[in-house]
Amino acid sequence: MNLAHQPVRSYTKEQQLAAKRIKPTQRQMGAISPKVDKQLKERSQGVCELCTVDRATQRAHITGWKQIDHKTTVEDLLHVCVVCHKWLDETVEGIQYKKTLRGD
Repeated sequence: MNLAHQPVRSYTKEQQLAAKRIKPTQRQMGAISPKVDKQLKERSQGVCELCTVDRATQRAHITGWKQIDHKTTVEDLLHVCVVCHKWLDETVEGIQYKKTLRGD
């Protein structure tokens, strides 16, 4: 296919600014809204949802940002301590555990 003979579709700056993105970006879908954050903290009561001993200070996605196909809900998250978050994201056992939570 010879691209040199294809018509050029140029858009004015006004047309570019008027265009609105309909589909949210992966970052927007993975972002945690204040409402969801509040629900998560209420659910955990500040205690790690995995070890149930340490104070929960981090929010762990059960479904990774790149795989998520909807806006993040409280069901997509765990409120965890630093140690459990590292375990979930960096060990084979933790990754397998997240898969079972997702139902993979």
